[in-house]
Amino acid sequence: MSEVTIKVNDNGPLRITGKVEMVDAVGNRFETKESFILCRCGLSGQKPFCDLTHKGKFESAPRV
Repeated sequence: MSEVTIKVNDNGPLRITGKVEMVDAVGNRFETKESFILCRCGLSGQKPFCDLTHKGKFESAPRV
């Protein structure tokens, strides 16, 4: 079984590390690498991927 890590970055995106398959709501596959970042703020022009537009405009630092 492969190992996947999802890191919630403070005031930033989700970093996905590992081999994953990412699909949209109808099953179309997104091209991904073994490490990529997903937008959490909703400001990215490359959704669902992060383009760093959030810098200075998004605050979130959840803890377990």
